[in-house]
Amino acid sequence: MQSNGSSENCEDPQITFKYHLYATTYTVVFIPGLLANSAALWVLCRFISKKNKAVIFMINLAAADLAHVLSLPLRIYYYINHTWPFGRFLCLLCFYLKYLNMYASICFLTCISIQRYYFLLHPFKVKDWKRRYDVAISAFVWIFVGAACLPFPLMRSQDLTNNSNACFADLGVRKIENPTASVMMVITAELLGFVGPLITIVYCTWKTRESLQEYEMPFQNTNEKRRALRMVAMCAAVFFICFTPYHINFFFYMMVKENVITNCFIRRSTLYSQPFCLSLASLDCCLDPILYFFTTSEFQDQLSRHSSTIIRGRLMSKESASSIKE
Repeated sequence: MQSNGSSENCEDPQITFKYHLYATTYTVVFIPGLLANSAALWVLCRFISKKNKAVIFMINLAAADLAHVLSLPLRIYYYINHTWPFGRFLCLLCFYLKYLNMYASICFLTCISIQRYYFLLHPFKVKDWKRRYDVAISAFVWIFVGAACLPFPLMRSQDLTNNSNACFADLGVRKIENPTASVMMVITAELLGFVGPLITIVYCTWKTRESLQEYEMPFQNTNEKRRALRMVAMCAAVFFICFTPYHINFFFYMMVKENVITNCFIRRSTLYSQPFCLSLASLDCCLDPILYFFTTSEFQDQLSRHSSTIIRGRLMSKESASSIKE
């Protein structure tokens, strides 16, 4: 992948702004992500009807986001203080949770899109669909994604010791001796973790939108179709905003780190854009709860109903206290 602009002596730039960018991004994401995903899990688990479609996938999506959000304070500490006093295990665990959240989110967004599309367009074929099927699919997703994400911390653990003060973006990438193997590994990761889900979500969105203009299914309510379209469209929006820039950059980033790409302009552009793409990928922890609220009518109803109950309870307690004083 060399060209006339390549140089064997090209020095990679020092991306010093990444510390401020990551610290700011994770601080902004932490509080809304913690509150929104905690509330989403509580409402989804306790109040939404068992008949609601995709609820199991949404619960797993919220759990994946919450796991990543809970690791953000350690990331914020590191990027503010530029030192890691918490040991090798916690460093690799937090690093692992970042990618586990990303690819679990991609898989569950894909599952939500497929289920909403298929249940809408083929209601009679899925009338006997059981909740345990969603549980089994979710378990498979966690096992598959959990195993598939192991190379990410392993590729960064070569120079990491218990006494190391470096973590996250400052960890070096393990070099793979065979360039062909390196390219094939990255291409496989991109196809399975990005291209496949991207095609699936776009297809589900297109077919669901197309169904709104058809009248072949008189038993399907128009409002139901619109809710399904909002849900798959929101899945597509989260996917494009959070994960597409990262995965476009990811291929070049890995090729730069493995010294497969030696062109100075490409190397510098890739390294400069990496912090921005990685920061965008963390925003899914705040955007996913919007998916639950704006696309699930039961979520809106139960959340507003419970909020009203809490407000009424507080007003009554204040009235009781004032009457006692009188």
